[in-house]
Amino acid sequence: MNLLDSELRVIKAAERLAAGLGDDPNHTVAAAAMDTSGRIHEAVNVYHFTGGPCAELVVLGAAAAAGAGPLVTIAAAGDRSRGLIPPCGRCLQALLDIHPDVMVAVPTDDGPAMRPIRELLPDAYFFPDADARRIVRFHQRYYEDIVTGRKTSTVRYDDPIAPGPAIFLFEDDEAHRTLNGTVTGVERHRFDRLTAAQARLDGGEGIDQFKANLRGHYPDLPSDAEVDIVTFTVEAPDAVQ
Repeated sequence: MNLLDSELRVIKAAERLAAGLGDDPNHTVAAAAMDTSGRIHEAVNVYHFTGGPCAELVVLGAAAAAGAGPLVTIAAAGDRSRGLIPPCGRCLQALLDIHPDVMVAVPTDDGPAMRPIRELLPDAYFFPDADARRIVRFHQRYYEDIVTGRKTSTVRYDDPIAPGPAIFLFEDDEAHRTLNGTVTGVERHRFDRLTAAQARLDGGEGIDQFKANLRGHYPDLPSDAEVDIVTFTVEAPDAVQ
């Protein structure tokens, strides 16, 4: 699996912490989570017959205590060389409600993979009062275009983005740059009928080339797929928290 360097760092942090747990029966799983500033927060579970919290829940509290804000990536690993382990159902629900844009590390036959939390808990109840701050991800190469206002829209497939304020995260950026932004609109169009005007092309790129580039980003994109045209604005960098 092709993982970002930042994602690998989170997985390795969880595995490293798990390897040091030894034979303590009260602490058997370690978790690590990265926030939007690139900090990694670590914690272990509290195993107890009363239902002590999983490592993923403990790391959410540790990150909140450190003023982390929304989390970008999370991973958990078991002691005694059990390696990467997926979250339980309770942890998945908490992650979906509190950090709805987090990527979760899971083991697969081909090695570790990252999954959006919504894919791990489809058709789930969403707690409406969680008041989670949203994240919109971009490739780091778009930072200059977005911060200068040259890029004010993006096209997404199977990546739900809601209107409203969000942190714009530039993935695997060594400086961990973010921008405070606002998603101003989301329009859905069929991919094979998408026009240059709908895609917000400024004339420098033809619609055919645009669609070819989009297929390069989404190799499994079917012709009759519905894609979202997302428009947005951003604040000046000195306003970013």
